[in-house]
Amino acid sequence: FHDIQKKVNDLWQNLFYPVMPGNETDGMIYATCEMKPSSKIDADKPQVTGQVLFRQCYSYGRLEAIFYLDGFPLNNNQSGRAIHIHELGDLSNGCDSTGGHYNPFSVNHPRHPGDFGNFFPKEGKIRKYKTNLFATMFGPYSIMGRSVVIHEQEDDMGKGNNKASLENGNAGKRLACCVIGICNKNLWEEKLSEVTDKKKR
Repeated sequence: FHDIQKKVNDLWQNLFYPVMPGNETDGMIYATCEMKPSSKIDADKPQVTGQVLFRQCYSYGRLEAIFYLDGFPLNNNQSGRAIHIHELGDLSNGCDSTGGHYNPFSVNHPRHPGDFGNFFPKEGKIRKYKTNLFATMFGPYSIMGRSVVIHEQEDDMGKGNNKASLENGNAGKRLACCVIGICNKNLWEEKLSEVTDKKKR
């Protein structure tokens, strides 16, 4: 059964590999998500902008991501903000039309491939580089064309003892969102040097 599953996955991945013009990427695919505040949130809520960037090597490399976000309150003692991949890339009704968490394997939160956990803004910004993520840009479970959503509250990581906890971590309202699309590597390289430089200081 596993052998058949692997063959089917390989076939899907070969069909769904997002080929770039001239194929100058050496098998590395890049994607960006241009974050915008939800049209459905109140004006006094944080107006979050910036980018979430992704990179993955075809076909079995683990996904990497850069979270480069601005617009959070400036005080540094605020709680974490949950960030997840949602099912739909539909922003027709602000972030409310992005559906639920992307959950292709029908498992409980926080084991969805795009459950990225909590991020703690410093001086109104999130600057984070994450590696070894479970989501993928390739094959039948690709996150391409889906959305990234930033929530108002902290993710309880499935420990809230209620139904919503196992679906979305009780993370509250959707502050901002964006749709994931292919980009070239320049954006990744520019932001990566900024994020990793800050770590060295």
